[in-house]
Amino acid sequence: MFRKQNIVQLAIKNNILNDEVTAIGVTDFERLRQTVSELHCAFPQPFIHTFAVKANALVDVLKELKSLGMGAEVASPGELLIAQKAGFENSETIFDSPAKTLSDLTQCIEQGISINIDNLQELERVDHLKAKNLNSTSIIGFRINPQSGSGSISSTSTATATSKFGYALADGDNRNQLIEIYKQRPWLTSLHTHSGSQGCELELMAFGIKELLSLAEDINREVGYQQIQQLDIGGGLPVNFESEEVTPSFQQYADVLKQTVPALFDGKYRVKTEFGRAITAKNGFILTRVEYTKSMGGRHIAITHAGAQILTRTAFTPKSWPLRVSCFTPQGEVRNAENTEIVQTDVAGPCCFAGDLVCKDKPLPKLEANDYVLIHDTGGYYFSNHFDYNSLPRVSVYAVKGNDNHIDISCIRKQDTLTEVMARM
Repeated sequence: MFRKQNIVQLAIKNNILNDEVTAIGVTDFERLRQTVSELHCAFPQPFIHTFAVKANALVDVLKELKSLGMGAEVASPGELLIAQKAGFENSETIFDSPAKTLSDLTQCIEQGISINIDNLQELERVDHLKAKNLNSTSIIGFRINPQSGSGSISSTSTATATSKFGYALADGDNRNQLIEIYKQRPWLTSLHTHSGSQGCELELMAFGIKELLSLAEDINREVGYQQIQQLDIGGGLPVNFESEEVTPSFQQYADVLKQTVPALFDGKYRVKTEFGRAITAKNGFILTRVEYTKSMGGRHIAITHAGAQILTRTAFTPKSWPLRVSCFTPQGEVRNAENTEIVQTDVAGPCCFAGDLVCKDKPLPKLEANDYVLIHDTGGYYFSNHFDYNSLPRVSVYAVKGNDNHIDISCIRKQDTLTEVMARM
């Protein structure tokens, strides 16, 4: 909290929050570098790492990640454009959408962007495109669904029996059919699965990756040589939203994989990862001003400018996506039990529906008008999400660099004015 408080006070001192800009996102680049270093230490070569652009589609953040040796994983044409703007080479990029159009596939194969095929109908399109582009440098594989089960959040679990993602490995004779598909196409040199997400246990994730390796070994044995050269194990490492502690860590995940799938680390396969939330979530936060406070039915309510328009998942599914908040005075001093009365509080957003809440009925220091609320762990899938690019007002985002003795803060995405929003409509 010491570093975060320093950043809050710097933002207040520089008048970054005011009547025009009432909520900002902050990405801590120093902490981001530390996280990526921890990833590389836990998963050294033969692992190569890509960042899931959907988790933070800000060009300046992506440039930083590229400078730290990461590639880009994209799941839409818009994400691909953003990754290219950030400077990622085609050879560093992989396209994973389950709904790739013919145009998407053509671009990838012609430009050497790697792809993971989602289904048999997509395979037919890729067959035709490969026949016309025999010298394509795209690394191509199938995404399999190991059907290993659901985590505690069913809506984000990707390896259930009926998931919309990938090729169902356990259905019918699908496993043998997939082996035959690979035998007939020596240009299929990769296999992919994404068995984790928020709410998934590490052992569940590892089981899906064990199935991936087993399939790769079966394919290589059937064809008589090592056709499968790369295993893409996806991302999906959960984030602890309950405290500042980083758990599970990349090292904890690596330890589980070493126990469950030791061959992943022996150098036989190039192993690719696609982490997103685990890299950026804890390295960003939202800071918003309290506009008004009131009491309703014995509950203290603080109205802020950060709600469902930024914190969509939390507003609509708060039990699955709870967020912590910290309270600050207008001068940037932390409010706590030592200096402020603790009361049951709803921290609400500005949207006109009752469920627009950051947190509900939480014991918090009593907030007052013009105080500030810091919303932790929102560096991924919140202020940074690109879904708002064509319609909703964008939140100003600031990059923080430097150590605790000297912190620099600079804008990397400016909030749209109302005039700019109207101009796009």
